[in-house]
Amino acid sequence: SPRHPPGIASSFIAPPREPPVRPDSIDAIASAVRRGETSATAVTEAALARCRACDGELLAFRELGAEDALAAAARVDQLVADGHDPGPLAGVPIALKDNLVTSFGTTCAGSRMLEGFRSPYTGTAVTRLIEAGAVPLGKTNCDEFAMGSSTEHCAYGSTRNPWATDRVPGGSSGGSAAAVAAGCCPASLGSDTGGSIRQPAALCGIVGLKPTYGRVSRHGLIAFGSSLDQIGPFTRSVGDAARVLSVIAGRDPHDSTSVDVHLPDLDGGRLEEPVDRLRVGVPRQYRDERNHPAVNAAVEAAIDVYRSLGATIVDVDLPLTDHGIATYYVIAPAEASSNLARYDGIRYGHRAEPRPGEELFDLYARSRAEGFGPEVRRRIMLGTYVLSAGYYDAYYKRALQVRRLIAREFEAAFSRCHVILGPTSPFPAFRAGEKADPLAMYLCDVFTANANIAGIPGISIPGGFAEDGGVELPVGLHLQAKAFDEGTLLRAARMFEQATTHHLRSAPGATPEAAGRGG
Repeated sequence: SPRHPPGIASSFIAPPREPPVRPDSIDAIASAVRRGETSATAVTEAALARCRACDGELLAFRELGAEDALAAAARVDQLVADGHDPGPLAGVPIALKDNLVTSFGTTCAGSRMLEGFRSPYTGTAVTRLIEAGAVPLGKTNCDEFAMGSSTEHCAYGSTRNPWATDRVPGGSSGGSAAAVAAGCCPASLGSDTGGSIRQPAALCGIVGLKPTYGRVSRHGLIAFGSSLDQIGPFTRSVGDAARVLSVIAGRDPHDSTSVDVHLPDLDGGRLEEPVDRLRVGVPRQYRDERNHPAVNAAVEAAIDVYRSLGATIVDVDLPLTDHGIATYYVIAPAEASSNLARYDGIRYGHRAEPRPGEELFDLYARSRAEGFGPEVRRRIMLGTYVLSAGYYDAYYKRALQVRRLIAREFEAAFSRCHVILGPTSPFPAFRAGEKADPLAMYLCDVFTANANIAGIPGISIPGGFAEDGGVELPVGLHLQAKAFDEGTLLRAARMFEQATTHHLRSAPGATPEAAGRGG
């Protein structure tokens, strides 16, 4: 189409009769392990070798747990040898964001405050993965306490983007996104408080799913914003995202905010069934001239794809879109201020070296100042301010009122459409150090934060490519659906994926074999 500028892969293909299966897909690996065509140990050894080969440049992992991973793989192989089914993720290597606690390895949340911390338990989402046969590879780098959009605010080094190593992978789950994009593993877990799964997925050219708030247990997720946080997967395809979600979703007695709402079974080809009379809503607020031209062109190309598949395009209005960031940056820091108050250096966490005659308050203050990085300190101070006497009504209470209005806007929009389409990020991956101004960094989440505020699910899928600064970079498309309608969301995303080839491309050097079936 002539309206698509150079750099956008705007062509699409008719849905194939037999959808192509990547050799590094979850189904391909798990099926091969169950049939004895390869072993979980061989798959894990290949994944660990890939991690070691590329991580010196990318810094996707803070900790690679080779011994624990091989032990988990051996348990899967023993189950196969004994004639048992290890589960739907049999032998599949999966990386874990560093804010998901496990009884194996250490969990640091990207912070010196928790350096060397060993959890006495493993969180629910990770436990469900392991029970399904997955092999945890290690902990991936993230912005400290999940506060950031670039994975540059990490005490253990800045992660780089596999498509161009002078660029960021997005954040805060940048390590998890980079690990999948680089071919280290077919899937990883991240957390999403304002876009921290979907934005790095877009910048790294992969799929990132934020489920409905309450769909997945937060038990074992180190808290940032408790009413906003949600765990979700990174994968190379929509089908793999659906498979991981089906494993980790469900009510958990350890998390009172988790909900027992049926998740449609999308296995057995049901994901391939198009949404009947699909209506795709496109908000005028998302067609913003401030976006990178390639981002806007990708959205227009996606509209053409959906039209070609028989979908009806519906104009919808979300006038509070631009108010989402301000609302988010009152609610999230307020909750962070409360959640992070527990890190005092006495019960656990970093403790400053005591000084003779020092008051306990001063020891607390020095421990927290030394343990927390500048971005975390900034958000704690902001959150404490908006919760303080005299400002609570003016800021926090008003933000909660706007939150309700944002949720109502989405409810009205979904009365007219099944899904809402737009960009995930206003721009492709930016250079490391380019957004030193905190406000410029916060605006990275302008199209994603409102889904967290409203508690609805969202998914970022590969939507094309952009030429930026002489390099080709991925562009992500964002689909949102009403609460607990992940079935429709995933099927609509799969419709686009079937009709395009963007998801079949890999970052330079990340071949399918790299995260594939092993020996």
